[in-house]
Amino acid sequence: MMATAQTDEFTSRMFQAINGMMLDMLAAVARKDYEDRRRRQAQGQAKAKAEGRYKGRQENVARNASIATMLSKGLSWSQIENAVGCSRATIAKIAKRAA
Repeated sequence: MMATAQTDEFTSRMFQAINGMMLDMLAAVARKDYEDRRRRQAQGQAKAKAEGRYKGRQENVARNASIATMLSKGLSWSQIENAVGCSRATIAKIAKRAA
């Protein structure tokens, strides 16, 4: 009876070690796959930018012009936020550009 208890404990600890190693291995494979996909995506974007096909999001010129006008009139950022419906970061970017 004593041998069975020791065997079960040994087997249990062996399975814990094997499971831990398998989880570590699978996590490493998943991380490598993620990094490879990110690297290939960046390469594709760089190639498209070099060819002039990837320009990113276009600036909303009309909105930015109205923000600049409101800033020059002395309106507060909160008033501009409410009127235009943009973020404070956008207003800060336009204000910095105008300064």
